[in-house]
Amino acid sequence: MVVACHQPNYLPWPGFFYKMMACDAFVLMDSCQFPLGRSFVNRNRIKIPPSRFVWLTVPVKRKGRGLQNINEVQVDNEVDWQRRHLGALNHFYAKAPYFNAYMDFFRSWYHKRWDRLITLNLEIIYFFKGLLGIDTKLYFLSNLGVGGGGPSLLVSVSKALGADIYLSGYGGRKYIDEGLFENEGIKVEYYNFKPPVYPQLWGDFLYNLSIIDLVLNCGDKAVEIIKKSGKK
Repeated sequence: MVVACHQPNYLPWPGFFYKMMACDAFVLMDSCQFPLGRSFVNRNRIKIPPSRFVWLTVPVKRKGRGLQNINEVQVDNEVDWQRRHLGALNHFYAKAPYFNAYMDFFRSWYHKRWDRLITLNLEIIYFFKGLLGIDTKLYFLSNLGVGGGGPSLLVSVSKALGADIYLSGYGGRKYIDEGLFENEGIKVEYYNFKPPVYPQLWGDFLYNLSIIDLVLNCGDKAVEIIKKSGKK
């Protein structure tokens, strides 16, 4: 059993879905603390001309709320963010080859009222999971009944799911204590995801955009592009 964990991000980048493909159980860390600073949990990047990016940010309620878990964060609907995000996709991706194939979903998605950020993010994560044909089972940290923080939390999650292997990106070497895993008979493996180059609109290629850029430009070819971009 290979287990991996990740925060439930907004319009995640392709590497998020490679990680999901590469494991048997993918844990969404929904009850971890919502970052106090800028975060991919409520924002991501799309491409605009000539060859730049812009952030699409979901505004959230912070004032007077102190520290919040991700699954507690409420969307600030006093800001007309949905019209801006949908307008950006319509404006900057209208000429993308697969724009018409997927935009009905996004129009519907952006016209719903979202109260909690987690609900908003999960719907888009499940949409892309299905689109990419990923059959990995998803779990939620909040449902696993484990505690702790930092590296010990990851060990507890792995134990709760009966993991033989914990899978992390190479960046995880900075904070993962492999000894804690070894003490529980769990091997730590790392993968290297090289952001793929694919046909894009608007000039020179930009790396590390939301998966929406890949899908609107490449359609059903996106799954193979993602698979070829990672290796253990």
